[in-house]
Amino acid sequence: MSEFLQVRDLRKSFRMGAEELHILKGVNLSVRRGELLAIAGPSGVGKSTLLHILGGLDRPTAGEVYYEGVEISRLPEGELAAFRNQTVGFVFQFHHLLPEFTALENTMMPALIGRQPLVRAQEAAKGILQRVGLAERLAHRPGELSGGEQQRVAIARALALSPDVLLADEPTGNLDSKTGEAIFDLLRELNQEQGLTVILVTHNEWFARRTDRLLRMADGQLGEVAVTRTEAE
Repeated sequence: MSEFLQVRDLRKSFRMGAEELHILKGVNLSVRRGELLAIAGPSGVGKSTLLHILGGLDRPTAGEVYYEGVEISRLPEGELAAFRNQTVGFVFQFHHLLPEFTALENTMMPALIGRQPLVRAQEAAKGILQRVGLAERLAHRPGELSGGEQQRVAIARALALSPDVLLADEPTGNLDSKTGEAIFDLLRELNQEQGLTVILVTHNEWFARRTDRLLRMADGQLGEVAVTRTEAE
């Protein structure tokens, strides 16, 4: 697997009144293409902040983020939006599906926003929904789907434009243990079958230890945990 993502001395601070909060304190990270990587740690240590910066949803206070040699964190807004659209898929703890639209329509949304032809977007969305096990749920709205099915739609939507990397922020955190395991297994299958790079933020230690590599965040920095998915299983 070739080097895909590099992070150099990443820092992020927020001002709260007269106080400045230092969330990320010199994070360095290298991710190989096709890697399944977990970032674990307690709430409030900066895991989600890091993921948002990696995906171009937020900008660092200092430091650099490179995708295959291209530094993204200081791109103009239009170029950064194009990067997000073409390169990154996001999955969050809460699925953020549009309740008035069907599973198929929700999955098509990124392609339609990207001005792809309707028929092309529809066929691609059908194929992705079939892959995540929802071929019989295309016309169902979110309120007619279980929590696990809704999260599968969210994953399908994230994959609609064939991203190079999937950033998943606690994707099983709002699900029961059995459903959460099924979602994790789906992410791992997509990683193995398609070579999709997956960076997973999770509180679930068992899931984290079944990835290729586990990093733990504490005091605004990352440290590597010596464990592999083979050892965990």
